[in-house]
Amino acid sequence: MNTNQLTHTQTYGVTLLRVVLGIVFLMHGGQKLFVYSLEGVTGSFTQMGIPAASLVAIFTVVAEFGGGLALLFGLFTRMAAALTAAVMLGALFTVHLTAGFFLPNGYEYVLMLLAASGALVLLGSGPLAADRLLARRDAGGHEGSGRRASKSWPPDCPRAHKQNPGNEP
Repeated sequence: MNTNQLTHTQTYGVTLLRVVLGIVFLMHGGQKLFVYSLEGVTGSFTQMGIPAASLVAIFTVVAEFGGGLALLFGLFTRMAAALTAAVMLGALFTVHLTAGFFLPNGYEYVLMLLAASGALVLLGSGPLAADRLLARRDAGGHEGSGRRASKSWPPDCPRAHKQNPGNEP
């Protein structure tokens, strides 16, 4: 196996991971936003002893709902995954770690979401993503022009890295 580059088939595995993770975070963020409300989430975070509960609640809802939506469509994938990873790190250390490994209160699910988010920070969006469309538009002025930009954006576009081998992923 080539360790420097994912195979074509493996990139679709990245896409599958991104889409499913996006759905999970979108649903959890939507629940916090539309079912519990921002005030309810703030109250829960306050009861849990989370510092700056109102700010953390806003960040959590934006990261989960907005980040989930971004992951679902593959838009700004690495940034969205970094935000969801930050939320999971916070959840791990402030709530779940002391409850042990196993659910219903343990950290196994949070750890899995953290690992999946971290994987997307490292791997990028996969082939079926809005990031790819943006990279093509940025590279040639319009989609499918065939021209390449001197710098690749977003950094998760392997095709741009092939054209510009000096770019770091």
